[in-house]
Amino acid sequence: MEIDGEPIIKIRDLKMNFGSKEVLKGVNLDVYKGQIIGYIGPNGAGKSTTVKIMLGLVEGYTGSVQILGHDLSASSMEYKKKIGYVPETAEIYDNLSAREYLTFIGELYGLEQEAADEKAEKLMGYFGIEDVYDTRISSFSKGMKQKVMLIASLLHDPDILFLDEPLSGLDANSVMIVKEILSQLAAQGKTIFYSSHIMEVVEKISNRIILLHEGQVAADGSFEELKDKNLESSLEEIFNQLTGFGEHEAIAGNFVAAVQERDRV
Repeated sequence: MEIDGEPIIKIRDLKMNFGSKEVLKGVNLDVYKGQIIGYIGPNGAGKSTTVKIMLGLVEGYTGSVQILGHDLSASSMEYKKKIGYVPETAEIYDNLSAREYLTFIGELYGLEQEAADEKAEKLMGYFGIEDVYDTRISSFSKGMKQKVMLIASLLHDPDILFLDEPLSGLDANSVMIVKEILSQLAAQGKTIFYSSHIMEVVEKISNRIILLHEGQVAADGSFEELKDKNLESSLEEIFNQLTGFGEHEAIAGNFVAAVQERDRV
């Protein structure tokens, strides 16, 4: 795994409680430029909490988090100008047109209105949706809204990109385009945190995979490294082995049997 220079993200002994529930139990990570991190784990493992801490959306943790040389405990907002984020559930002002929304987001990140407008329209064109640039987002399909969110996250050319299920709702051609965009951005030194429950996609996109389980890092390495260590042929099998979940076949069998039951007299 190629490592270039100092870590762009440095996390030490990160712990987080919500009431009496211990969500993060001492996470340690060094993340470097140009890495596409496949960030995976079961529901409740602490993935979203970790990302929201790095985004500055959650406080009350212990340990240290440094991003682009900024210690988050110092409440510095400067690093936020250099990150982009696509949440799993899009929070988008859909009463606005795509032009209004994207130029607004661009200006929030410090772009001039005219420059943001010009760039946003060009990016809409590459996604094949330039004809709805002046249409209210409320009329868009799920895939179109996802494209707008992806454009919004990249408009200011961030150094770190956090993506949560970014391919949701996209057609096959758009999926190929986004995968290639991420690959080219990483080749230029951008760092990408990619979170998804679709193991096949994580396996193909990521050059480093981090598995969080019960608030701790259970695995960290390239897919090839994890495969050699765990003697499994797919990321899904590795995931199941490390999280202790092997009941999928039995549950599926019971489910199908219940579906096919005939009404009993």
